[in-house]
Amino acid sequence: MCAVAIFFCELLTLGILLLSGYNAMKRDIYSKLLLWKESERRKPLVLKGARQTGKTYILKELGRKEYKDVFYFNFEEDAGLDLFFQKNMDPQRIIRELSIYSKRDITPEKDLIIFDEIQASNNALNSLKYIHEQANEYHVAAAGSLLGIKFSSPKSFPVGKVNFLNLFPLSFPEFLSAAGEERYRNFLESVAAIEPLPVPFHDELISLLRSYYFTGGMPEAVRCFTETGNLTEVRTIHKEIINSYLLDFAKHASSTDIPKLSHIWNSIPSQLARENKKFMFSAVRKTARARDYENAIVWLEDAGLIHRAFAASTARHPLQGYVNQNIFKVYALDIGLLGAMVDISAEILVRGDRFFNEYQGAFVENYVAQHLAAMFEKPLVYWKSEGKMAEVDFLLETEDTILPLEVKAGINPKSKSLSSYDIQFQPPLLCRSTLLNLKFDGRILNIPLYAISNLKHLVQVARSVRNP
Repeated sequence: MCAVAIFFCELLTLGILLLSGYNAMKRDIYSKLLLWKESERRKPLVLKGARQTGKTYILKELGRKEYKDVFYFNFEEDAGLDLFFQKNMDPQRIIRELSIYSKRDITPEKDLIIFDEIQASNNALNSLKYIHEQANEYHVAAAGSLLGIKFSSPKSFPVGKVNFLNLFPLSFPEFLSAAGEERYRNFLESVAAIEPLPVPFHDELISLLRSYYFTGGMPEAVRCFTETGNLTEVRTIHKEIINSYLLDFAKHASSTDIPKLSHIWNSIPSQLARENKKFMFSAVRKTARARDYENAIVWLEDAGLIHRAFAASTARHPLQGYVNQNIFKVYALDIGLLGAMVDISAEILVRGDRFFNEYQGAFVENYVAQHLAAMFEKPLVYWKSEGKMAEVDFLLETEDTILPLEVKAGINPKSKSLSSYDIQFQPPLLCRSTLLNLKFDGRILNIPLYAISNLKHLVQVARSVRNP
């Protein structure tokens, strides 16, 4: 059978599998939203996240399922809403007038008020402070561009008067749920021993992971994939999202920074494709200097479009106190978008494990980085020895120790760097993530790439076994 025929046969099989088990989009953050709703220290909520990660959708789902009624106000779609916040900051007046405007009464404790694209109104953002202080019986959740919120007028941000939650692209476990494969997710979460998983499960999870590498975790792309299996349409969605980000550069950034943002954003794939993935400003432009591009890097980070991993030459608590802010790697917020930036074709899905090795393993490292960023919600750190001869991809800081995590694209995971780290710091456990099955390899815990979101649980199981 020719390669093209094999390609379309596998796509058809994949489409049938996914369509047969399709579920409504579930997000793990929902449980946190429920805790916010019932919390005694509940304040107005600001849901942060890059554009098109599903902030509006999940807030509307919360309102639909958990409240009597939902009052949705979008400050970009309806610029006149800002007028309700200009007279004064009396929350009772504001809510009363919003009720009249909606032609429905807003009931405290029973209804959810959603302020969407709140960055378009500094006054509305400022009102959250007064709602907390004077009318906290009303449940208010706000969402908007990280850029607009970050660069809002200093007087408008309600410091200390709001709760925050972060929404990231769908993780691989969330992707499994969306694809109707929650059985595999539940299985991974229930692992109670460090031993190889059944080979059929292992092989199927690698196949699903390959699909996730192409699709990524942007909700619209995942929905398209699970509903239709149309990878061409998925890639079109990726490119539309990327174009919307480029338009955001022009909308929110200063005119002098716009070209720098584009240069940095476009350089991410080539930066990750190098064997030494340290971010090099000279790879952005030959004449580029760090001080000229620093603001642009921070801008992209604040927008939620990139994650940075900073170098540390030691492993001490607190880890953030020992990082070198001038040496870092840059990862894209989503592996699907990264693939679209380099136009990886759908056909590569049927090339076995070659997909994982494309671009010097850049996709594997980016995949792990985006999951660690969502898991720990703090800057990533990697280890670089003083002599620069050894390097470990990530450091994991727990309450009592710091563990190294090496990431490998294939099934030949030997690493001198992990051994060098072990000799120097002697951690209780060494971690490695590869396409190999779950197992101990001497002192190394091998975590399958598809189980990286279960890292905390698996480390706990491994340590309990080694140190009963």
